[in-house]
Amino acid sequence: MTLLRKEIRRFTRIWVQTLLPPAITMALYFVIFGKLIGSRIGDMGGFDYIQFVVPGLIMMAVLTNSYSNVSSSFFSAKFQKSIEELLVSPTPNYIILLGYCLGGVARGLAVGVAVTILSLFFTDLPIYSWVITVSIVILTAVLFALAGFINAMFANTFDDISIVPTFVLTPLTYLGGVFFSIDLLSEFWQGVAQLNPILYMVNAFRYGMLGVSDVNIGLAFGGLVLCVIVLFAVGLHLLKNGKRLRA
Repeated sequence: MTLLRKEIRRFTRIWVQTLLPPAITMALYFVIFGKLIGSRIGDMGGFDYIQFVVPGLIMMAVLTNSYSNVSSSFFSAKFQKSIEELLVSPTPNYIILLGYCLGGVARGLAVGVAVTILSLFFTDLPIYSWVITVSIVILTAVLFALAGFINAMFANTFDDISIVPTFVLTPLTYLGGVFFSIDLLSEFWQGVAQLNPILYMVNAFRYGMLGVSDVNIGLAFGGLVLCVIVLFAVGLHLLKNGKRLRA
């Protein structure tokens, strides 16, 4: 709880840098893709285009902020050598990992709530299943917080923590069904798209909100849970090993 409070205070203290920019970015997406372009596209998946893209945009905000919060915070602790004080304390490794990752989850969910509230100014947002919606967004936030932690473990410079978001997360997110249904693709490209893990997260979240999905929901849940377990184990191993803790 101490680590979690520290992380929450860290990103709320600089909310102009951590919470406001993603909210403004998503509002621009709503205006451009929802109102201007969406009005010309028409329906998609049986819903107005803006309703179709809102779940994907919320999920995009959650996963990117969960990831960036942990990667930047933990690497800063490495860079400033303050992580050494935590490691020599009697705090178990799993508590350190949970503290940082829950801080990332808190920021991701905070931004997600802000984006959701903003979306209500542009469209109605029905909820098909609260259980699926909440569980998917939490699992996704945890998964990307863990991924950000692992990125920070291997990073040697501040530039290293921006490589994965720029060259991996952004392309996968934009090609992960945020702005389109894979039913629009040819059979070959549908198969390629189904190799993208973010496609399953976005569509599972969209199913929880709208009741429509391009993927199997059970497969999406199972894959998310498995990935969370694997990344948590990897994070613990890296903390125990300790070879990558020098910036």
